[in-house]
Amino acid sequence: MSAQDLTGASPNGSAPRVVEVAEDLTGRYTQTARVGPHTLTLDEPVALGGGDLGPGPYDLLLMGLGACTAMTLRMYAERKGLPLQRVRVRLTHRRIHVADCADCESLEGQIAEISRDIELEGPLTPEERARLIEIANRCPVHRTLTSEIKIRTREVVFAAPAAPATP
Repeated sequence: MSAQDLTGASPNGSAPRVVEVAEDLTGRYTQTARVGPHTLTLDEPVALGGGDLGPGPYDLLLMGLGACTAMTLRMYAERKGLPLQRVRVRLTHRRIHVADCADCESLEGQIAEISRDIELEGPLTPEERARLIEIANRCPVHRTLTSEIKIRTREVVFAAPAAPATP
C-alpha cells in the first residue's frame, strides 16, 4: 500500500480514510501507524513487555473518544452560542466483574468499563452544563463504541515493493 493510498477522503466524503499499522521491527511490540499525512509510533508499556515508545492500543481508543467528545462539545457550544471556554476530558479503561456492575446487561464474566470525566470551563448555567454532558454521549465515537459493531477480518497479500532496476 502506498502513502497515496492512505490519504483517503474526509470522513464526510465518499470514501473512508485508511489506517495502516505495521510492525516497525525496532522493538518487541513497536508499531508505526499511518493515516493521511500523519505517522504515530505505538507500543505497549514496559509492564506489558513493550518499550513504552508510544501510546498503546487502549490509549489510542481513549484518545479517540476524548477528542471526539471535546470536538462534539465545541461544535455544539459554537452552534448554540454557549460561553464554553475550554473542554478537558480524562478517560480510563479497565476490566470489571459483572457482579460489581449494577447497571450492566451481561450476567456473568467481565466487561470493559470506560470512565470519562469532563471538565467544562466557562460561565455556563447549570442547565447548559447538563445539556453539554448529554451531548457528550452523542459524539460519534461514543455512539460507535456503544452500538453493535462488526469487524470483518480477512487475510490479504500486499504487493511487494518493486525491486530496483539492475544495470
